[in-house]
Amino acid sequence: MGEPEAGSEFANGGAAAGPMADTQYILPNDIGVSSLDCREAFRLLSPKERLYAHHLSRAAWYGGLAVLLQTSPEAPYIYALLSRLFCTQDPDQLRQRALAEGLTEEEYQEKLERVILGSEAAQQHPEEVRGLWQTCGELMFSLEPRLRHLGLGKEGITTYFSGNCTMEDAKFAQDFLDSQNLSAYNTRLFKEVDGEGKPHYEVRLASVLGSEPSLDSEVTSKLKSYEFRGSLFQVTRGDYAPILQKVVEQLEKAKAYAANSHQGQMLAQYIESFTQGSIEAHKRGSRFWIQDKGPIVESYIGFIESYRDPFGSRGEFEGFVAVVNKAMSAKFERLVVSAEQLLKELPWPPAFEKDKFLTPDFTSLDVLTFAGSGIPAGINIPNYDDLRQTEGFKNVSLGNVLAVAYATQREKLTFLEEDDKDLYILWKGPSFDVQVGLHELLGHGSGKLFVQDEKGAFNFDQETVINPETGEQIQSWYRSGETWDSKFSTIASSYEECRAESVGLYLCLHPQVLEIFGFEGADAEDVIYVNWLNMVRAGLLALEFYTPEASNWRQAHMQARFVILRVLLEAGEGLVTITPTTGSDGRPDARVRLDRSKIRSVGKPALERFLRRLQVLKSTGDVAGGRVLYEGYAAVTDAPPECFLTLRDTVLLRKESRKLIVQPNTRLEGSDVQLLEYEASAAGLIRSFSERFPEDGPELEEILTQLATADARFWKGPSEAPSGQA
Repeated sequence: MGEPEAGSEFANGGAAAGPMADTQYILPNDIGVSSLDCREAFRLLSPKERLYAHHLSRAAWYGGLAVLLQTSPEAPYIYALLSRLFCTQDPDQLRQRALAEGLTEEEYQEKLERVILGSEAAQQHPEEVRGLWQTCGELMFSLEPRLRHLGLGKEGITTYFSGNCTMEDAKFAQDFLDSQNLSAYNTRLFKEVDGEGKPHYEVRLASVLGSEPSLDSEVTSKLKSYEFRGSLFQVTRGDYAPILQKVVEQLEKAKAYAANSHQGQMLAQYIESFTQGSIEAHKRGSRFWIQDKGPIVESYIGFIESYRDPFGSRGEFEGFVAVVNKAMSAKFERLVVSAEQLLKELPWPPAFEKDKFLTPDFTSLDVLTFAGSGIPAGINIPNYDDLRQTEGFKNVSLGNVLAVAYATQREKLTFLEEDDKDLYILWKGPSFDVQVGLHELLGHGSGKLFVQDEKGAFNFDQETVINPETGEQIQSWYRSGETWDSKFSTIASSYEECRAESVGLYLCLHPQVLEIFGFEGADAEDVIYVNWLNMVRAGLLALEFYTPEASNWRQAHMQARFVILRVLLEAGEGLVTITPTTGSDGRPDARVRLDRSKIRSVGKPALERFLRRLQVLKSTGDVAGGRVLYEGYAAVTDAPPECFLTLRDTVLLRKESRKLIVQPNTRLEGSDVQLLEYEASAAGLIRSFSERFPEDGPELEEILTQLATADARFWKGPSEAPSGQA
């Protein structure tokens, strides 16, 4: 599970949005831009390690293009248009041309259509550029309610499913996948309705190979038609094929520079997975990855995080390459050594903890490449529960990403008391190191799932395991084929992030943890205070990611932090208060207060009760109970005393846009790999993308638009297509 700093999923902006548009959907032109610094880490790599990192980075960047096809119908066209625009003229040249043609500086920032159609790219290829603009221009800025956020059917937009799929279709398809022991991670679902009104579903696996014969029986045996509860399912493959072909080519090249047999076998299995469409092969690759302890160059790649699937089961493509930071890694290793003892401090009975703590790798890394929809601050992977329970996992903290997150300007710190701000700035970085470490290692790394396998065997003793909430034997568990994601679906990601965040808050109170990170006495108390204060403030800021019209949350981590805020507010006794105020500018404002003297006496018991309930419901697979608990705390109303819907308006009024992050590139010059760095500016960000695919940029534009066009018939809205199986 990835752990991002606060940030939105996407936003529309610019003058096209109109003067009356909700500010939530407008990004300012002066948005902050930061560079991801990995110069020193890269400098210390050997020539062989640089070549390994280079080809893995190429694989990640190619695969990351699949995210465009997983997000919205227009996203591939937007990318192709901007790629064509900036590969013909760099930002300075484009600006000079626009100004020479009579646009003012302000118009250049806002009149996108005039800039595009007046560009050199449009002069060289007028029909292509105009065609791309006509395809995506209106959709890019549309604030039609359904197009504002991710969702299924009438609730939002997603390309994991055809536009006529509803949440009922997603649940129905998951039942089918479970019945065939097929993972949803690398799939998309497309529905068509025949003349008799009968739905036909296509489950499409991501792979290089299509329907041609293959030696891989574990996938090819599944590629057929099925009759399931009166509906037809067809399992196919070949999704994103030309993109994954480029991923595979780079992974093959990386194999030549692998540091050991674990890396070589890992890459071989990834190649098999992406070629055949096999999640089982990706699992085998993940096993070798877990066994590759303490590599200098760390990486992971595949269809991994399910945050942005409205149903919560399909993985977004993600690939990262990073280099070890030895100093911070030493602290995390000391935390790993203490993990078994610290797990005993968690507030659930031993039977609800893994039978054996499988000592994981835990390193601090400086990111060289992170391809996906965003860059997290820490990661605990793999997300396959069966591997995590029996084989282990790895934790990474991404140090240079955290460094960007730490950079806080006092004048931009919202909702804090003035006398908290200096303390917050001083200790936010160190406290976040502690929180990320605990969140990943002992949050995501803790807790047992009770499972009955396909042969009927249990991984627990039915007679002796007692539910601490009821005092009775447990009544539910996971059946064969069921997973955490498939069973808890829409709440799974956020629920798990909430559990991990709560573990971080709970265990940061332990003196042993603080000593590991070098904090004692007053400093330790300040770290605790700022960690809890940061979580409470984050819970308020999270309201930006709640959509009142649809009564849903758009971001898993933000929902999790709001839930924790609700738990701590419910604890009462003045532990946490949120007070509406008026700012110096005369506009609505608010202040968050945390009584540090009550963190242990009031906050800890409240968190203890909540954590125990979260774990018991997760362990037993009690979906009904889990939904009642979690959705109850996640509900956003305007009921006093907090009046959260009104506070949401204040949060939107005071919100700061998240920073954009510029990543470097690597370039192969002969047998040497060079690091290409860019300035922390919008122009630098654009150049980094323009120079990312120097050899095959036009080919990739064509691949993306062809794939998007081939699927265009599936993106009609729910009102334009008959409904199917419910």
